[in-house]
Parts: sequence; C-alpha cells; structure tokens
Amino acid sequence: MTVSDRFRTHEVDNQPPALTPYDAYATDLPLREALAREGGGWAEPEVAAYGPLVGGEMMELGRLANANRPVFKPFDRYGHRLDEVEFHPAYHRLMSLGVGHGVPNFAWRHAESPGAHVARAALMFLHNQADQGTSCPLTMTYACVPALNHAPALAADWLPRITARDYDARHVSAGEKAGNTVGMGMTEKQGGSDVRSNRTQALSAGTGQYELVGHKWFFSAPMCDAFLVLAQTQAGLSCFLLPRFSTDGSRNAIRIQRLKDKLGDHSNASAEVEFHGAQAFLVGEEGRGVATILQMVALTRQDCLIGSASLMRQALVQAVHHARHRRAFGKPLSEQPLMRQVLADLALESEAATALTFRVARAVDASARDPQEAALARIVTALGKYWVCKRAPVFVNEAQECLGGAGYVEESNLPRLYRQAPLNSIWEGSGNIQCLDVLRALQREPASCEAFFAELDAARGAHALLDAEVSRLRTWLAGDPAGLEAQSRWLVERMALALQASILLRAGQEAIAACFCETRLGPAHGLAFGTLPAGAPVQYLLDRALAM
Repeated sequence: MTVSDRFRTHEVDNQPPALTPYDAYATDLPLREALAREGGGWAEPEVAAYGPLVGGEMMELGRLANANRPVFKPFDRYGHRLDEVEFHPAYHRLMSLGVGHGVPNFAWRHAESPGAHVARAALMFLHNQADQGTSCPLTMTYACVPALNHAPALAADWLPRITARDYDARHVSAGEKAGNTVGMGMTEKQGGSDVRSNRTQALSAGTGQYELVGHKWFFSAPMCDAFLVLAQTQAGLSCFLLPRFSTDGSRNAIRIQRLKDKLGDHSNASAEVEFHGAQAFLVGEEGRGVATILQMVALTRQDCLIGSASLMRQALVQAVHHARHRRAFGKPLSEQPLMRQVLADLALESEAATALTFRVARAVDASARDPQEAALARIVTALGKYWVCKRAPVFVNEAQECLGGAGYVEESNLPRLYRQAPLNSIWEGSGNIQCLDVLRALQREPASCEAFFAELDAARGAHALLDAEVSRLRTWLAGDPAGLEAQSRWLVERMALALQASILLRAGQEAIAACFCETRLGPAHGLAFGTLPAGAPVQYLLDRALAM
C-alpha cells in the first residue's frame, strides 16, 4: 500500500449520475397523453422541440438566473433617474427562448386552430420546470390579449408586437422593438385582493389619454414594455395600458420605490412603484375596469394551475431519478417497498394534477366556440387553481425527503422548487378568493353548475366511489346556501377530487383511475403521501413517472 493509498479519504460512489441533459417532454408520458387527449396533438412537433431545451440548457440557465437576483438601478452615475432593473444574462436567454418557442404567443398565432391554448399550456408546463421567475412576464404577456381587445386602436398598435416571437431586453420605447412584453399592477397596500378599494387616480388628459397618480404595492415584472393597471376615474375603477416609455420617447413617470425581497421567484423582479402623472391609455369602458382586467386574470389564474402542476412534475422527476440510482440496505431506493409507496403516490398525485390542468386548458381553448365549455372554464379554472396550488408545497417537500439531506441542499434544485411552491396559491387571488369565486359561479351562473356536473356525469358508472361522490355533491349544493361560504374550502376540495377522478376514468388508464378513486374519494389512504393500499399499481405508476 502506498502512502497515497493510505490517505485516500474521498471516493465518490453510490451517487446518482447527473439528470441533465434529458428530454423533459419525451420522458413525460402523462403530459404527452394529455396534449393529445385535450386537442393539442397537432402541435406536438413544436412542443416536443422544447423538451430537450428545458431538460438541458435551460436547467442551468434557471440556476444562474435565480442565483443572480435582479438589481435595482434607481439612478445613473450622474444622478439622472433610471428606474431600471438589471438582470443576469441567463434571465434574458430564458426569456428569449420562451418567447421564441411560443410560451406567450403560440395560442394567439394559431387562434383559429382548436387546441392552440392546450399546446401553449404544454409549452408553459415545460418552461416552468426550468425557471419559474420568467414564467411571470411570459404569462402576463400571454394573458393581456383579451383585455387589450377592448381597445381596438391600442390592440392594432400593440398586439402585433405582443404576439411576436421576438424578445428585446433594451431600455427603449415599445415601438422601437419587434416584440413586447406586458406586466400588470392591481394590488395596493390598503386593499390587497379588494381592488375596488384602490386609490390610484386617473386624470383625463384628452383623446383617451390619462395621467396616473398613486402607487402599487405589487407591480409585476417592472421591466416589461407596458402594464395593465387599475385606477379610479370619475366613473369608477377603470383599466389602463401604462407604457414604460411615453409616446414622446421619454421615460414614463413610473418611479420604482424598491424591489420585493421574496421567499422565492428570485430570478424575477416584483416592485413597489409610484405614478407621478404617468401617461396611460384607457382599456375598455370607464368604470368597468374590474370586468376588463378579469379577462386577463382568468388566464393568469390558469397559469398558476399550470405552474403548480409543473413544479410537482419536476419535483417528481428529481425524486424518481435519485431513487433509481441511489442504493441503500443492499438495493436501489426505488426497489425498497416503502420508498416505492411514496414515489408511486407522488406519481399518482402528479398524474391527476396534470390531467386536471389540461382539461382546464381545453375548456379555456374552446370558450370562444362552445358556450358549455365557456361555462365550465368559468368554474374549473378557480377550482383547479385552488386545489393543485394547495397540493404543490407538501408534494415538493415529500420529494425533497426522498433525497434525504441532499434534497435540502440548493444544488439539488428542490429547495428552489419548495420556495416557489407556495406562490401560485397566493398570486392572482389566494385560496379563499378562489373558493368564493367557485361558490359565486355555482350560485349565480346556472350554466357553470350544469357544465360542471355534466363533466362529472360523463364518467357515470365507471366507478362506484365517484358516483357516490357526485350524488353527495348534488345534495350539498341543493341545501341551504347560507352556510356554504364558511364550508367552501371543503366543498371545492371535494369538487376538485371528483373532477380529477372523472378525467382519469375517461383517460384510458383504468388502474390509475381506480387507485385515485379508492385513495382520494374513498378511505383507502392516510393523510401523508406513501399510504397507498395493498394492490395499488405501484410499478405501473413508477414506470410512467420518468420514461427513461
């Protein structure tokens, strides 16, 4: 034995190989099936092309963009006001890839093709696994289109750039760029979700122009080219397009006060701002601002659902990959009975989240063509946002535990996913807001209630537990409505589970659907992941979880 042999203390073995690069689309069977099932299969070549990028280059870009947070630059070296936010080059590369591959624009460029929003949801589902911060401006740019259509002149000017495949990070006016991004600002410190209490004032400057004076407590993605904001006119709360540069080419009077120090979402900037007579343009009718901007919010809420489902997917991928290559007590973790239970249970939850996400995307996609789908979208978007976003944090934490201490270390990516997981349940209306929205639709919009039960009835007879759950839901909703508000979280949870069961039962994966019904609608499950009953299709779920 040599001296060097005697003092060898560091041999690396029993460690999983690097996951990346991998194909995030080709290895995701539930996503591929959902894309085809919900009408977006014709776009598979474009979606599939994004998979290797997401599982390769973009994973490292996401790490860099989050490790190097945005920096606020209030002034230049001479004291001139800048109000700029400086991002790491990785952020701009992520934005360029997202815009270029259609995350904010695919659905609008293919608006005449049924399933375009489903395909775009798949692109978003993939992108968000690599980086969540850039998903914010990409989402808002996608979602602003229906609201802007209420202002035809503005739409004619802005939408060609908003729906372009070009990303331009320069600090210049929107008209000098081939492509634009759009952010939003609704929340004020005194109101939160109660936007009708907003105090920002809009003073008419003639010919559809206004000057805004006030503040916004959350101003999302402040380096976007324009923002949809709410402000008060004499007619009431109204919606405005607020460009970052005025029409004369000067910087608009948007004063960034500070950037938010957030739990997660580190690659993206969120700001507090003041408006000092900022130039803005009316979108829709005066006094109808909430109704106008809610058309944007409906789509951003959908993306909260997509975001949480995709976080769950990426956490599952990390856990399964680790367990397949890490050995303990003489065999791989993925062959240990209890670990198999945990991983299979996570896979089942992820399958159900993905299935619900893409059924919502189909309802959104068909809303303009099918009144029943429009009525369904009205209720299931809020329902899905509530439930899947609530499930994400505990799901990601369980995936962390599969890696042990390594899952608590930043290099594993899971701490970033865990910090990100609570955001989607808060953004665009917290859980209570979503539940009240579902309750409002049930009570005031009979078509939405009918469309929801029609969706459940489409699986009637497929499983006794679902049939019993649907019967109970009908009974509860037919009761005294006075007590429903306080119980609405419980009601929405049961509605979401029933809807997930119905979708899975019709998706062709009978063993998975039956297991979901038994464990989520029936008593065959504990309160923690990893409590599947004997006879659950564990190996089948594990095989589908990461097809590589």
